[in-house]
Amino acid sequence: MQSNNRKFFDSLVSRTKLYLILIFILLVIICVLKPRMILPSILLFIAVLAYTYFANNKRKNEISQHLQDLTLNVNATAKNSLIHSPFPLIIVETDGNIIWRSTKFVSEFANIDINMYISDLLEIINKKIQEKNDKKDKSIKEEIKIDTRDYKVLGEFVKSGNDKKRQSDKYMMILYFIDETDEKKLKKEYTDSKSCVGIIMVDNYEETMMQIDPEERPQVMAEIEKTIYEWANKINGIIVKSDRDRFIYIFEHRYLETIREEKFSILDTVKEIEVNSKVQITLSIAISDDGETDREKIKTAQGAMDVVLGRGGDQATIVENGKYHFFGGRITEVEKRTKVKARIVAHALEELISESEQIMIMGHNNPDIDSFGSALGIYRLAKSLGKEVYIIASTEGMALKELMQSLEEAEEYRDVIINKEVAENKIDSETLLIVVDTHKASYVEVPSLLAKTSKIAIIDHHRRSTDFIKESILTFHESYASSASELVTELLQYTKVQPKLTILEAEALYAGIMMDTKNFTFKTGVRTFEAAAYLRKYGVDIIRVKKWFQNDLETYKKIVHITNNTEVFKDIIGISVYESKDKDARVICAKAADELLSIGNITASFVIGNVDDKVNISGRSIGDVNVQIILEKMGGGGHSTVAGVQITGKTIEEVKKDLLQKIDEYYDEVET
Repeated sequence: MQSNNRKFFDSLVSRTKLYLILIFILLVIICVLKPRMILPSILLFIAVLAYTYFANNKRKNEISQHLQDLTLNVNATAKNSLIHSPFPLIIVETDGNIIWRSTKFVSEFANIDINMYISDLLEIINKKIQEKNDKKDKSIKEEIKIDTRDYKVLGEFVKSGNDKKRQSDKYMMILYFIDETDEKKLKKEYTDSKSCVGIIMVDNYEETMMQIDPEERPQVMAEIEKTIYEWANKINGIIVKSDRDRFIYIFEHRYLETIREEKFSILDTVKEIEVNSKVQITLSIAISDDGETDREKIKTAQGAMDVVLGRGGDQATIVENGKYHFFGGRITEVEKRTKVKARIVAHALEELISESEQIMIMGHNNPDIDSFGSALGIYRLAKSLGKEVYIIASTEGMALKELMQSLEEAEEYRDVIINKEVAENKIDSETLLIVVDTHKASYVEVPSLLAKTSKIAIIDHHRRSTDFIKESILTFHESYASSASELVTELLQYTKVQPKLTILEAEALYAGIMMDTKNFTFKTGVRTFEAAAYLRKYGVDIIRVKKWFQNDLETYKKIVHITNNTEVFKDIIGISVYESKDKDARVICAKAADELLSIGNITASFVIGNVDDKVNISGRSIGDVNVQIILEKMGGGGHSTVAGVQITGKTIEEVKKDLLQKIDEYYDEVET
C-alpha cells in the first residue's frame, strides 16, 4: 500500500514539473511576440511556482498522514491477529528463549509439559537452519507429536543477533502449530478400508489328488477348504472359490500387517492335514496391495502367483508399490513336472524357430557350463531347421576354458560364437532371441538386446525372481529341474525334427547337468537321469567331461587357502573370504563353496570374493539351509542348495556383516 502511494506521489510531482515547463515555454513565446509582457510573465510564473510549492507540500502532508494512519491500523490488525490466532502460535529464539505465546497456545498446551517438546523441536530446527544458512529458503516445516496429537509446525526464521558464548548467529522465529490429528486419522481410516486382493492356490492339485485314494479325496479337499476359510475368517476376509484348486481372497488393508506378522501360518497349518499317503499338501498365496482398483489388484496378484509358482510354490508373497515380499518356501524342492508341458513347449519352440530367419541364443553373464551347454543344444535344434544361428558369449573364464578350446578346434563353431558388438549390429525386430539358464533381465549376457526384438523365448530352471523378463512370447520355466541343460535335453526329445547332437554338444549338455547337480547329488530327479541317459546314447565320454571340471594345481591351492580361513557360524555354516582380485575369482569362490560342504558338520557354505568392481557371494547347501532365501534378501537368487549374489558399492567386510545379519534373520523366521 505504501509502495503504491509512493508511486502516485512521484507521478504527481513528475506531472507538475511538466506543467511548469510548458507554462515557462508559453510565457517565453508571449514575451518574444510582445516584449511588453515580459514583466507580467515573470510575475505570473513566480506566482505559479509559489502556488505549486504550497499545493505539493499540502498534498505531501496529507499522504504522509494517510500512510501513518494506515500503518497504525495494519499494525493493530496484525497484532490482534497474532494474539487471537486460531492456531497455537509462539515466538521463540533458537537458544530456547520463548519471547511470546498466543492465547491459543497457552490454552491448548495448558496440561502438557510443552518445554520438553519445544526443546526437541528446536534441536531439529537448529540443524535445518545450519543447512539452509546460505540458501534463500528460510522456511520451517516439521512434524511433531505432542502428547497424543500430531502437529505440523510452520514458520520462518530471521537473524536476531549473535550468541557470544557459542560464537554463532542467533535466530528468532514465529512458529504455527497446526493440529493434523483428525486429518491423519481420516487418512488412515481411508487407507485401512481399501481392499487387498489375494489368490490362494493348492499346489499341484491334479498330481496330489491322483496320489490320494478316491474315497479320501472329498474329505481331504473339505479339510483344505475348512483350513482356508478359518484362516480368512480370522481377519474378516471374504473367500470365493473360483476353481477346484483356486480361491479369491478379499480383505481390508487394515489386516495386512496382521497377516505379515503371523507370516502366513496357514502354509504350515495345511501341511498338517493328515493324508494316508506320502503326499504333502502345500499352498501358494499371492496378495496384492498394488493398484487403484480391485481389477488392477487382481491382475497384479495373478502376476505375483506366477512368480510364486516359478519359485517352487509352498510360499506366499505380498506385492506393495511394485515390490515383492516373500514368506515361506524353506522346504527342499521336489520334482513336480509332467512331460505334457515339455512336449507342448517343444512343439511351440520348434514352430517359433521355423518362422524366424535369424536365431540368437544368449545365457547369463559370466556363463558357466550349464548356460553354454544348453545354448549349444538349442543351436543344434535351430541348425537342424536350416536357420542362421548365433550364440552370444562375450566373456570367458576358467569355467569354459576346456570346452572353448574344443569348440575352437571344430570348424563349424568358428563364426557361431559372437560378442556383444556383433550381436547388436546383427539383431533386428524379427530376430528370435532365446535366453537360457536365466530369466532375469539384468543378468543376461547383453541386456540391451532385449529391447531390440519383439520375439523372446526363455528356458530356465532357477527360482523365479521379481526381475523376470516380461516381454517373452514363450517361457519354459521349471524350478524343479536340475539345470537348463536338462530342460533343453528334454525339449530336444519331443521336437518333430529330432536333431542329431554332435558328441561335443552332447558332452556340453551332460556337463551342464553334472555341474548343477554336483555329480548327480543335488536336485536330481527321475527326469534328470532320463536326460543323462538320452545324452549317453550320443557317445558321451564321461572321463573327458570330468576332466573339464578338474582344477589345476594353482586353483587347487587357492581353494585350500579359502577352506583354511573358514569361520563356522551357528555350528553348521561355513563362511570364508577370498581377498584376491583374480579374474576367475567367481569360479574359484563357487568351487571353494562346494568344497566346504565336504567337511563334516558343514551343511551350508558361503564364500565371499571380489569380482571386478563387485563383491560376489557363492552359497551352497546340502538341503538343511535354504541359501537362496538368505541371498535373495541381499538381492541375489538361485536355488535352495545353490545360490549367489553380486553387490556393488560395498567392501568385503561390509558384505560379510550383512550376510551374517541375513542368516540371523533367516533363523528367526524359521524358529517362528
